[in-house]
Amino acid sequence: MKEIIENSLKNTLSYKDYNALVSSLLTDGKATGTEQSEALTSYSLLNHKRMKRLDKTIKLSEETLQEFQKVSAPQTWLVLTEGWCGDAAQNLPILNKIAESTDKIDLKVVLRDDNLPLMDLFLTNGGRSIPKLIALDKDNNVIDSWGPRPTTAAKMVADYKEKNGALDPQFKQDLQLWYNKDKGQSVQADFVRFASK
Repeated sequence: MKEIIENSLKNTLSYKDYNALVSSLLTDGKATGTEQSEALTSYSLLNHKRMKRLDKTIKLSEETLQEFQKVSAPQTWLVLTEGWCGDAAQNLPILNKIAESTDKIDLKVVLRDDNLPLMDLFLTNGGRSIPKLIALDKDNNVIDSWGPRPTTAAKMVADYKEKNGALDPQFKQDLQLWYNKDKGQSVQADFVRFASK
């Protein structure tokens, strides 16, 4: 496991560089990842706009700020993602804001499709769901992991799948509306618990 993590750490991007990569690919009509399609490019464009908006509008709560000021040991937050992922677009800007709020957390981004051995160590219900955050200590040991969505949204998805078998376009749209109304509060609540472990 550690060797896979350390190999993936060699391929990381900063949050800023990740956004620049997505933007550059979109200029060429492409999405991140090995699979290319008009749909994935369209999702990437929409998500890129979402992330830019969230970067400007997301505010961290006092509780979040206070909790992360207590973090005393350095951590690396290694996040698996792709530009076309709607959950990543809603969550990654908040994770970045949290990381920026303290000098103890270094946020690094890797593309899922370029790092499948790492992804396969952190599956969600057997799937390669993203975003997936892996928190590492200074020696690259895993402290914890999180993702692909906040606890409240994960329950919504699980309940819907149990009742309907799969997620449909209407549910995915409803989930994005939920994210918009939530304004990052559920992610922050998850990470306040995460920080206090």
